[in-house]
Amino acid sequence: MATQKTTTPTTPTDPLTLEVVDLIGAVVARYHEEYEEAAAGHALTGAQARLLSLLSLEPLPMRRLAQKLRCEPSNVTGIVDRLEARGLVERRPDPKDRRVKLAAATEEGGRLARGLRESLDFAREPLAGLSREERLALRGLLRRMLDA
Repeated sequence: MATQKTTTPTTPTDPLTLEVVDLIGAVVARYHEEYEEAAAGHALTGAQARLLSLLSLEPLPMRRLAQKLRCEPSNVTGIVDRLEARGLVERRPDPKDRRVKLAAATEEGGRLARGLRESLDFAREPLAGLSREERLALRGLLRRMLDA
């Protein structure tokens, strides 16, 4: 079960902070929109594409996939079933614990995940307009925000 952050109201948020929050929201919305379109171009739902993308990095147990996708394990089972039927994912025993099944991308699933990632131009094109130093600064700021 996800824990909910509680915030204590302090001072009113300044206009600059509100604008930055709105801009971050716009970036996230545009990214999700393009991701959904790219997934549909490969006859995948957004959830299937996200799961396949995770599995292209490493095989994972269903429970861990559910945590990463922030959904119920039963939903993950259905998504894996559909991807497995297409030959994009396979189940295999965990070498550390043979009672646990890992979901893993097949070679074809890995190729599709790479193709999907490469088709996402939205973030790549604007970032290419930033210098290396600006991208490093942005990465550092985003990491700091996520660690807070």
